[in-house]
Amino acid sequence: MKVRIDYDLCMGDGNCAKVCPEVFRYDDDQMLARVTVDEVPAEYEQKVVRAAEECAPGAIVVEQ
Repeated sequence: MKVRIDYDLCMGDGNCAKVCPEVFRYDDDQMLARVTVDEVPAEYEQKVVRAAEECAPGAIVVEQ
């Protein structure tokens, strides 16, 4: 699984980094979240999907 953030949609609330800090990191300087992995480790896939579902503007894009 791969994940990316659509920065045209990202509101910068950092909720994804709270849900799955193993994959997302909040950049305080840019006020945006960043993806920290190229491939999502299997043990974090469900957390990434949950972060995507909870992302109000739909900025998290999950690719299988």
